[in-house]
Amino acid sequence: MGLKRCRLGIEPQANRSKVKVIPHILVTANASWNIWNFRTRIIQALLDDGHEVTIAAPVDESTIKLNNIGCRFVPLPMDVRGLNPITDAALVKRFVRVLKSNTPDVVLSYTIKNNVFVSIAGRILNIPVIPNVTGLGTAFLSNFMLHSLATRLYRVAFSKHDTVFFQNTDDRNLFIDRSMIRSDQATVLPGSGINLDKYAFADYPTRGPITFLMISRLIRDKGVFEFVEAAKSGPYPSEVRFRLLGPLDAKNRSAIDSKIVRQWVADGIIEYLGNAADVRPFIADAHCIVLPSYREGAPRTLLEAAAMGRPVITTDVPGCRSVLDPGLSGLLCEARSSASLSQAMASFLSHTREQRAAMGKAGRDKMEREFDEEIIVQHYRAAIERALMPRLARLEGS
Repeated sequence: MGLKRCRLGIEPQANRSKVKVIPHILVTANASWNIWNFRTRIIQALLDDGHEVTIAAPVDESTIKLNNIGCRFVPLPMDVRGLNPITDAALVKRFVRVLKSNTPDVVLSYTIKNNVFVSIAGRILNIPVIPNVTGLGTAFLSNFMLHSLATRLYRVAFSKHDTVFFQNTDDRNLFIDRSMIRSDQATVLPGSGINLDKYAFADYPTRGPITFLMISRLIRDKGVFEFVEAAKSGPYPSEVRFRLLGPLDAKNRSAIDSKIVRQWVADGIIEYLGNAADVRPFIADAHCIVLPSYREGAPRTLLEAAAMGRPVITTDVPGCRSVLDPGLSGLLCEARSSASLSQAMASFLSHTREQRAAMGKAGRDKMEREFDEEIIVQHYRAAIERALMPRLARLEGS
């Protein structure tokens, strides 16, 4: 009898010895583009391993790309903004319906709301969930009440998980210290990893004005205002330019109004490059990548920059500081301080071209040692195998 696609525990008794079971993995995040841009290698590895893969996410321009590589797609309408008890309760019910109708064997989740609420749905239906805490978001940067609510939700949602992935040790320790998880549940990954072939090393620029490039969604928590204020404060040599690349994110609570961005451009402070599907040409053209974020998981922008051999300047906060070796592959500055960022930029400008190029090469070496995305794939394969073991044991014993 040939290969037959089925869910674990579903195949009739008479056929079990003749059928190769193909586990079904459901992957969810708050945007299709998030999965396509940051999780494609994991998705492809699951498909190559013979898993059936279903994506549950809001529909956007990346949905068709996920379909084209062999994934099933389930539209998941959701409000990606702040916590709201009414809409979030509805999201739990929506996840329960999605899990019931698709019967996955394991769920992989990303982004805050999906991590929390699919975990609750999985707990209700006894379906294992493997969440990846890619950052804490505005809930942990906001007022005490919101912070407290987020903490309680995580405790409930994550209490039964075997594995919870984190992208930096600071976030892991925070969850353990506040009793949101147990230490035996936590595994720290090197971010989302980076495709070292796609983001290949690029020779350091030999000509043109010194360019500081910030790549980010245009939201306050990424430090966009600090970048602009640092660009204004100077004095810098006349040939230095400051460029901003990334989408205007109207759905985020801390989104920056497009009128403000246009005024910055009109005042000659920055160049706004809009959004780009492929950031590599912009990184290659830059001398330094800047990200003055308030907190991150492990910022993909900095991984891409380092992989391509560009020095970085970022804030001394969880997530950001873990992706560079200070003084060797980049520079750190204080969070929420345009003055500190300006000082770091001035320090960078005091380096020779050869010193800057050496910083970029050190960053590439670090990515090769610690952040190759194949490391992430192996962690996921092991976690999925652990999650499937109880069901496989029941199937074999029945």
